[in-house]
Amino acid sequence: MTQDWLDKVSWDAQGLVPVIAQEVGSNDVLMFAWMNREALARTVETGEAVYYSRSRKRLWHKGEESGHVQKVHEIRLDCDEDVVLLKVEQIDGIACHTGRHSCFFQKFEGSAGDGRWVTVEPVLKDPHKIYK
Repeated sequence: MTQDWLDKVSWDAQGLVPVIAQEVGSNDVLMFAWMNREALARTVETGEAVYYSRSRKRLWHKGEESGHVQKVHEIRLDCDEDVVLLKVEQIDGIACHTGRHSCFFQKFEGSAGDGRWVTVEPVLKDPHKIYK
């Protein structure tokens, strides 16, 4: 089986590509992560998001510990071929390890001289109950 489609991706010097996970339907941006060739190939094979964890230096099947799997509906490559977009169904509605729907739960309010980050999304489930 040929995997020429993997060669089209512009992998960085570490063999990684940035990935944005977007919720199908709502179009909420859920998270940002990285993939290597194997992670992208496994994502296509399994139909579930598999990322590369830079901190753990290994593949990471989203939901492997939490159960919050991402079912992939569509995979897109941007115009420069250096960013992947996954359109996913987020199982149980929690994408973030903090127990929130999205990792982008902090919003900047104010001005450059008087600004702050405000939490705008609630914790849906205590992370201590997710990760035992």
